[in-house]
Amino acid sequence: MSDTSSDRPVLIVQQQGKLDLRWTVELDEALLGRDDSCHLVIAEREVSRQHVRIYKHNEAFYIEDLESRNGTWVNEEKLEGTRALHNGDKIKLGTSTHIEFVGSNFTAPISKVDGFEKGSGLRIDTASRRVFINQVELDPPLSPPQYRLLELLYLNAGTICTREQVIDTVWPDAYGEGVSEQAIDALIRRLRDRLSDLDSKMDYVVTVRGHGFRLGG
Repeated sequence: MSDTSSDRPVLIVQQQGKLDLRWTVELDEALLGRDDSCHLVIAEREVSRQHVRIYKHNEAFYIEDLESRNGTWVNEEKLEGTRALHNGDKIKLGTSTHIEFVGSNFTAPISKVDGFEKGSGLRIDTASRRVFINQVELDPPLSPPQYRLLELLYLNAGTICTREQVIDTVWPDAYGEGVSEQAIDALIRRLRDRLSDLDSKMDYVVTVRGHGFRLGG
């Protein structure tokens, strides 16, 4: 019998300045890191492009550090090589990203994002990076920079994201240099244009002058 979503573990990702992200480990092998090729993309400076691998073996799940630059810790012990994961384990990537491992057949806490999804026409499947508006999928998909910007606003629903946060998330390797105001504004315009393809009456990206941007809807 194949696994169902209730039989799969869940990662609860806590990132600085963002709401918790709940991600179901649907695959028997998943890469976590900053690179767009990873199954779970974590756009933090201290996270390596391919930071860790989580994989299933003999009905158990394991975590392996992929020679990350800033290291990985499990329950405050530095990860050297590979170790088994158990329900409630606390994983830390570098110093900025904290993850709780919720094992199969255990109930994961309800994410704050879930409540926003139900009350808005916009919904993001963060695992597959698919975007829906009023239950219709946005096709073709957003470009990686457009998606990272929208996800930032989505996970911080109800708060304002500064331009510095946008740079850190969309251009994590830029370190605030070489990203002009015009580049940010152009990205905002392109994202608004793409979202308006499905809902031209709603402004899902709101500019708060002098402060930054927030999610509308």
